[in-house]
Amino acid sequence: MCRHPRRGEAGREVSADSSGTVPSLKGAEVGRRIGVGLMYGLWKPRVLGAWRMPATGPAILAVNHSHNIDGPMVMGVSPRPTHFLIKKEAFIGPLDPFLTAIGQLKVDRSVADRGAITQALDVLKAGGVLGIFPEGTRGEGDFASLRAGLAYFAVRGGAPVVPVAVLGSSEKPGRLIKGLPPLRSRVDVVFGDPFEAGDGSGRRTRKALDEATERIQKQLSAHLENARRLTGR
Repeated sequence: MCRHPRRGEAGREVSADSSGTVPSLKGAEVGRRIGVGLMYGLWKPRVLGAWRMPATGPAILAVNHSHNIDGPMVMGVSPRPTHFLIKKEAFIGPLDPFLTAIGQLKVDRSVADRGAITQALDVLKAGGVLGIFPEGTRGEGDFASLRAGLAYFAVRGGAPVVPVAVLGSSEKPGRLIKGLPPLRSRVDVVFGDPFEAGDGSGRRTRKALDEATERIQKQLSAHLENARRLTGR
């Protein structure tokens, strides 16, 4: 379990600076359209359950993460523009202004990044969609180990969590580009039913967040198992 996202070392509270600007919704919509073109042009996404995403209001997409294309894939197939929390290491060279322009959020995972926390909460406050990889980094993509950030944003932002399983992106490398799935191969994206991470009390204590994280992990693991059964992967 990582440290509480609003606490620094030794559990000291880290105040959030509310002076940051809300990431551009128009930019995120541009990013979604770019994602549509790229993802459907290079691969064959099969999207299941997208209708489950709330049509309006704040929502958090909790996405498993086993390949670099998982984020762009979800951005492209999501019915609503999405602002993903992305590690700062990805914001290099021309990608830095581009990712910022399409409404994505740069986060420093080594500290309690109050700027990124504020921006993420502002997205939810404005009724937008926040995308999170709750495992924190690429791995098996099985939701086996979650960081605390997702529970914090869900409880503090009052937003339902929508589980999303991306399957097939890391099954085998492509022939032309080893770091990508084979071109025109099928990638399944399965959206689950939204759920509330909190217990309804509104508590934001460390214990409440730990309990919310456990609740989230059970829901995400169950969704992933169902998605695998549904897609045969």
